[in-house]
Amino acid sequence: MDAKVTTQAAAQQADILLRVNNLKTQFSTHRGTLRAVDGVSFDVRKGETFALLGESGCGKSMTALSIMRLVPQPVGRIVEGSVHLGDVDLLQRSEMDMRSVRGGRIAMIFQEPQSSLNPVLMIGEQIIESVLCHTPLKRAQAKARVLELLDAVGIPDPVRRYKEYPHQLSGGMKQRVMIAIALAGEPELLIADEPTTALDVTIQAQVLALLSDLQKQTGMAMLFITHDLGVVSDIADRIAVMYAGQIIEQAGRDTFFSKPRHPYTCKLFESLPRANKRDESLAVIEGSVPSLLTDFSGCRFVDRCDYAWDTCRQRVPRWLGNEEYGVRCHRFDGEVEQVEHKLVEKTLETKIQAQASSHTLLKVDNLKVYFPIQKGLFKRTVGYVKAVDGVSIDIAKGRTLALVGESGCGKTTVGKGILQLITPTLGRVEFDGRELTTLDKKTMRGLRSDIQIIFQDPYSSMNPRMMVKDIIAEGMIAQNTVATRGERDRRIDELLQQVGLSVDSKQRYPHEFSGGQRQRICIARALAVKPKLIICDEPTSALDISVQAQILNLLKDLQQSQGLAYLFITHNLSVVEYLAHDVAVMYLGRIVERGPVRTVFAQPAHPYTEALLSAAPTLDDESQRDVIRLEGDLPSPAAPPVGCHFNPRCPKVMEECRRLYPEKVNLDKHHIVRCHLFKKE
Repeated sequence: MDAKVTTQAAAQQADILLRVNNLKTQFSTHRGTLRAVDGVSFDVRKGETFALLGESGCGKSMTALSIMRLVPQPVGRIVEGSVHLGDVDLLQRSEMDMRSVRGGRIAMIFQEPQSSLNPVLMIGEQIIESVLCHTPLKRAQAKARVLELLDAVGIPDPVRRYKEYPHQLSGGMKQRVMIAIALAGEPELLIADEPTTALDVTIQAQVLALLSDLQKQTGMAMLFITHDLGVVSDIADRIAVMYAGQIIEQAGRDTFFSKPRHPYTCKLFESLPRANKRDESLAVIEGSVPSLLTDFSGCRFVDRCDYAWDTCRQRVPRWLGNEEYGVRCHRFDGEVEQVEHKLVEKTLETKIQAQASSHTLLKVDNLKVYFPIQKGLFKRTVGYVKAVDGVSIDIAKGRTLALVGESGCGKTTVGKGILQLITPTLGRVEFDGRELTTLDKKTMRGLRSDIQIIFQDPYSSMNPRMMVKDIIAEGMIAQNTVATRGERDRRIDELLQQVGLSVDSKQRYPHEFSGGQRQRICIARALAVKPKLIICDEPTSALDISVQAQILNLLKDLQQSQGLAYLFITHNLSVVEYLAHDVAVMYLGRIVERGPVRTVFAQPAHPYTEALLSAAPTLDDESQRDVIRLEGDLPSPAAPPVGCHFNPRCPKVMEECRRLYPEKVNLDKHHIVRCHLFKKE
């Protein structure tokens, strides 16, 4: 038996491609030494996908940059450890040697392809640069290789795309170009740093499937960095969880999802919005990741842990286990005296509004927003971009309608059209009994306090030179909703406490807060004028799971206590399933399906809705569906396809779909669809 175990261990050792041991990366700042990566160790085997999971700021990306020897100089430096690629210690190699390793044996793709691509170089030229650098091919041969790579990553018409520029490609196409550049040097290891975070679920599914297929074809290993548990469930073989610069848990995929051990990992699972949690608050990890300037004397998670006792503050937990299955926590250490304690239950039971309000607050009928396409010296109109093309929705008081669909389908333009920030081309927008499209600017300005908006990026929507108190007070002053300065100050204090921030936050500036705290400030600003409807435009898409849970809990609590209505614009279907009452699915400027969330998610009628739901990452093995891969990208709203707009990508397309746009069909009293698969009775 011992001989067999020894043989297996030797085989595993021989199979290791990348070995990171006790890696430490530090930065010198005016406040002291920042320990961005603090003793990280893990292995990546040939042909496997190893996921590095954790919140923003925990050190995931810096670990990847350290492996590539791309730590920003001179403030940053690798102070300890080793990084072996095969038998070669990369930390001992010269910069000249590393140039052949980067893009050659190890390649890397980043979260935001737009910022990684040169905007003034053609796509083909950017890929050929990598081919010429890392292969012996001549230019003519290299160009043929580029066309092969473009075809391999699923970009149609490679010859035409070769001559296009980054701005002419969609987000999914840009990420495919980045993958082609990474593959140009035929790497043994691909480091993917949040490659799908900014993508819609359908494009995300395409990119993940592409990476998996390429991995099988080439045999390369992959280090996949993410904060999305659903993506990890789909793609990873083994997972390591990072927290405050250290790995705190590591396990194979099946073990990780069936038996998470570290309290932080367990909280991440509890924070996920899911349908079975609609009637309760999501678990929230109180506090935030500690500053990496801290010289830790105990567990780094101690201030946020439900199980912590004195030993956790006084003694640094050691790594328990091996490379296969391990955890860094005193609860599993046989050498540490265990303390019996009662876990405080922090999940609050909430009373969910069971019945819809009979009062329709917002009614949108046949809303159209067209943008003219002008050419020539005299700016002659030659066509229109039909961003919103006949949208009809309604929202009752105290209800949430989710508007979902791919980027570019017109969701945000609907929100701006409702707010009259963009003048609608046609249609009616009735709010609380008043028709908004016929109001003059002065009258409309007086109604702004009833309809507010929360944007996706809270930092860019706030003036960086204004204190928080002035940001929140701005709307109250403009709308004259409070009589005196003292009353306004009391209202600001009340709002900050309401959104879970301390009163002294009002004396600080936006850059002094985390992403989740900034979003809370934006919510406080929206609430300051006592609105009846809030349009939430992707308010949680850029947030970590635990911070997202805090914001969703807050929005739900505010809805229950104040009767707020929400138009929730998103592409995150798990958030829709948890928060929304009704959902409208949008494709190329039109609503293709609408109904109660539970009905639409359980019985999607439109093929596009089916594709969206199948592409959404899930943790439930028993409910895994076959992913429906949509070919191509969203067509241009300037030239929509004849017939059903979805017909070029639809797996169930019929001849009728190519000729006629489908009429609205009522499947029941509340569930409607536009699809030729269903006929009016």
